[in-house]
Amino acid sequence: MNPMTTTARIWLVLGWAGFALLPWHLLSDANWYDWVVGHSAQGARTALGLAWSGGAWWLAPIALPLLIATWPMIRYGREQASGILTSAGIGGLALVVIQGFAIGLGGWNWSILADLLGTEGPSQAGMGLGAGLVSTAFLMLLCQGLAWRGWCRGDAFIVSAIGAVVALTVIFVLFPVLIILASAFRDEEGAIALAQFSDKFFDRSVWGLDCLGSTLRCGVAWNTLILAIAVGFGATALGLAFALVATRTGRRFAGTVRVLAVLPIITPPFVIGLALILLFGRSGSVTALLADWFGIAPSRWIYGWPGILIAQVLAFTPIAFLVLVGVVQAISPSLEEAAQTLRAGRWVVFATVSLPLIRPGLANAFLLGFVESMADFGNPLVLGGNFDVLSTKIFFAVVGAAHDQSRAAVLSIVLLGFTLAALMLQYAWLGQRGYTTVTGKGDGGRPLALPRRVTWLCYAVVVPWALFTAVIYVIILAAGFIRSVGRDYALTLAHYVTAFRIEAVPGGLFFSGSAWNSLFATLEIAALAAPLTAAIGLLIAYLLTRQHFAGRRVFELATMVSFAIPGTVIGVSYVLAFNVPPVEITGTAFILIACFIFRNMPVGVRAGIAALSQIDKSLDEASLTLGARSATTLRRVVLPLLRPAVIAAMVYSFVRAMTAVSAVIFLVSAEWNMATTYIVGRVEAGEFGLAIAYSSVLIVVMLAVIRLIDVLVGERNLGRRTTGKIAVQLAG
Repeated sequence: MNPMTTTARIWLVLGWAGFALLPWHLLSDANWYDWVVGHSAQGARTALGLAWSGGAWWLAPIALPLLIATWPMIRYGREQASGILTSAGIGGLALVVIQGFAIGLGGWNWSILADLLGTEGPSQAGMGLGAGLVSTAFLMLLCQGLAWRGWCRGDAFIVSAIGAVVALTVIFVLFPVLIILASAFRDEEGAIALAQFSDKFFDRSVWGLDCLGSTLRCGVAWNTLILAIAVGFGATALGLAFALVATRTGRRFAGTVRVLAVLPIITPPFVIGLALILLFGRSGSVTALLADWFGIAPSRWIYGWPGILIAQVLAFTPIAFLVLVGVVQAISPSLEEAAQTLRAGRWVVFATVSLPLIRPGLANAFLLGFVESMADFGNPLVLGGNFDVLSTKIFFAVVGAAHDQSRAAVLSIVLLGFTLAALMLQYAWLGQRGYTTVTGKGDGGRPLALPRRVTWLCYAVVVPWALFTAVIYVIILAAGFIRSVGRDYALTLAHYVTAFRIEAVPGGLFFSGSAWNSLFATLEIAALAAPLTAAIGLLIAYLLTRQHFAGRRVFELATMVSFAIPGTVIGVSYVLAFNVPPVEITGTAFILIACFIFRNMPVGVRAGIAALSQIDKSLDEASLTLGARSATTLRRVVLPLLRPAVIAAMVYSFVRAMTAVSAVIFLVSAEWNMATTYIVGRVEAGEFGLAIAYSSVLIVVMLAVIRLIDVLVGERNLGRRTTGKIAVQLAG
């Protein structure tokens, strides 16, 4: 009996196709379609052709694991076939990786090979479609073999999913990050320098505490940590208040609250900081008003810790809201009703039942706000003044006149240490308690109205903050129609015409505005990255919460690495890692998509973990007991219950792809120029009106896309009644 499953056969066939039919290296001078239909001039570009002709003899051994994997199709039982497939997968991956790293554009990459063989060695370009398909086939065959050996209870889908996400995380997160972090331990000549690392790590400017009279000056690490903690608590508290108002008050303007809650997340770089300066700077409108009415002298209080705190809380509250709104919605009314039948008042129910059940959401919202604050460099760059944080120090160490990549890497290690500590504290706070609120039982109850004091407290927080947010965006939108901010306040459409001019020409319309190319490129990249980011992030969340495998906690930390490091470092690390073989993708759309996916993926992971912690595992088990496979259970049972997390992941990944600047500023090319680099260029040129006009258009576009995502994904149907008029009256 043939032990090979259909899936294993498909991957084996694809592996042979990648080896014998598709180009192994990147095609820089030919269209891949021309090659596939058999263009003879490119026939030698396959691994088989290159090995046969002697042009790349080192590719010939890769055929051996494919032959070994083919053998179980002829004979052997499943137990023996599992060992063969596992060995073939490991051997094939090892051969692909070794040849890719050993041979580069200039010959041998490893000096030991040059010394041993006495030659400069052959050369090869980066891996192409064939190499990628063969590598994926080896990985999937390895996962099939491990599943047959009983890993993850023999579930091939789960083993394959774990293998895929681990491989992607290693390639696009750990590999580039480790390359740049390794420079922390090397001197300018590339030699190991542990003493230099120690000096830079323990430098007084990083950890020092100095008293200057009555003023305490902290090192940049303490500045960053204190700011991040304050932002984490502030954003989480505001996000919770917005989530409670949007889901538990029953007011008609809940939709408006949702819009105002997520509005700051769609703001392009530097715009919030610029708006705060226009309001509270020395020449700001609010500053002038206070001086005229109350005689308060203008000051520079907005520059420094207060200004950064306000800007970051404003910017990161939407992330907390997106995580918490689904968690609050998922609280089971039956649990609250049970507490009421035991004569508990509304405040006791809220404090002892409702609030503890949203602890996973609070923990993940705080973690995201904490990490976002540490990694943010745009707001500190605009509003920092004399208040230094790690992200700006890293930025200037990378791109400043005194270029010091080693110092940037050392400070990045400090950031990673803070992230690891926050993650460990989150585990300790959540503990081993259960937070399940969504089960397979019927639950058509009505969500309990908030206690009066909580309702008024939420409104006391939400209404002023929403009004403040609205004022900020009125300033932003109005500035696009002003000829010159700060000098000439005459109204004009010139900025919009320059950026988005459309001319009628014979045969159609010509988009002649200077911003159209970057806008179209950005929309294309964001549209591709958003669903992939959500899919990978939520899949990782499912594996982390529903499966037990060796190294699970380490893998969870690895998913946070790219999120914790400033985008500047990530951008430089991608250039260092993917500008040369074996993976050579700089200057392409793929490197931008990969950067966005794995930079923004942690939001999907944390939102998914928060949501899954409330969903009873018995739902998965019931589906599996009825004969459904894991993939079917994930698609038809779990995913519909994760719709708030899906929306959070897709909205965040889309708007971050539209508004990110720190990482992509090193990755854009002439063909793939992003909207944010266009905006930064206009700011550097002093064309603030044009930059704000473009930002306003982006805000409108992103609001429309967010609404589209909301409609396409839909709402999670838990069979519950919404809070209505009766509940509102009870709350009174």
